[in-house]
Amino acid sequence: MRVLFLTHRLPYAPNRGDRLRAYHIARTLAPTVDLEIVSLAHDAEELAQVGRLEALGARVTAVRIPHGRNYAKGLLHLAGQSPLTHVLLDAPGLTDTLHRIVSERPPDAVLAYCSGMARFALEPPLERFPLVVDLVDVDSQKWAALSQSSRWPIRSIYDRESRHLAQFEQTMSAAAVATVVVNDREREALCRLAPSAKIAVVPNGIDLPPLMPPGAPAERPIVVFCGVMNYTPNVDGAQWFCEHVWPRIRAQRSDAELLLVGSHPTRAIQRLHSPANGVEVTGTVDDVRPYLWRSAVAIAPLLTARGIQNKVLEAVGAGLPAVVSSQVFDGLPTVVRPACRVGATADAFAEATVSLLAMSPGERRRLAGAAEMHALTWEAQLRPLRDLLTDCGRRHAIAV
Repeated sequence: MRVLFLTHRLPYAPNRGDRLRAYHIARTLAPTVDLEIVSLAHDAEELAQVGRLEALGARVTAVRIPHGRNYAKGLLHLAGQSPLTHVLLDAPGLTDTLHRIVSERPPDAVLAYCSGMARFALEPPLERFPLVVDLVDVDSQKWAALSQSSRWPIRSIYDRESRHLAQFEQTMSAAAVATVVVNDREREALCRLAPSAKIAVVPNGIDLPPLMPPGAPAERPIVVFCGVMNYTPNVDGAQWFCEHVWPRIRAQRSDAELLLVGSHPTRAIQRLHSPANGVEVTGTVDDVRPYLWRSAVAIAPLLTARGIQNKVLEAVGAGLPAVVSSQVFDGLPTVVRPACRVGATADAFAEATVSLLAMSPGERRRLAGAAEMHALTWEAQLRPLRDLLTDCGRRHAIAV
């Protein structure tokens, strides 16, 4: 069975949310199907990782995105009807690549990762093949939420993107054999947009053994927030926490330290670095695990959050209890929630964090251990997706 997997980023290295799930899908499918991956590459670093994916046993083609050209086109398309996501996620030669693949190795099923790649599956030469869309999150709802928390003119751009993506999500869901999302909250959001769509919930997993702490739990009162630090919800969440929550914590625990760990910190994030206030902005690190293992409490203060926040799964897997926003908590798997406390307001967030810091290291480790993380292996979580693709391939073979 041949599966053509379209991704909007080359899914390696699996060190950020939009690569992580796609990487594990590729790793899970490659041993059982003839897997062909076509990815958009955003920079030379991604292009250099093609061999890592090929080592999984897949054919891999990466097509570089011309960011400057696409941004210019995006400005021109603001007056049109196309989602800007589709304009920004485009690359010269991609359609020719798909024509060549279909001519030489026609797929039995197409798996499109996120709405930005589903567009190509609805156009020639792929429109005649069975389609499964891994939407992950309902993107139109994310842009709607961001528009509510942003200022003009960004607010109007986000609102426009939400409306046009919602229209495309309706069309896409009607055309797909199945549309996959990561939790019931996303399923309900998509049901409201496309009531007749066939929707499957396929949650994220976790690769637990590499995360398990190698030593005793941390003694020092270190709070850690991990994430890509040029992603708007992470940036907004870190700024909100540092402005409204961290002073409350430091007023009670002057020895508390905060680590903001993640790649590509914006200037706004860099300005949060303040040794006098116990705040360290690390920038890009080779491995986040040592930062998790040296910390006492993880936080995820996102004010806008869709889907499942992998950062929370990884922190709990690394032995940390977590304080999270209501938006993050609502998207978490049920088995993870016993390790988490909810901070719905700045006061509540500070109180929950201070309460966890007041525990002994052993108590914090035991609280994290209350989450049944062993149930969330990627192989188990992704099995329904593999079954969907197998069924698509079987039906396609019968039809042909």
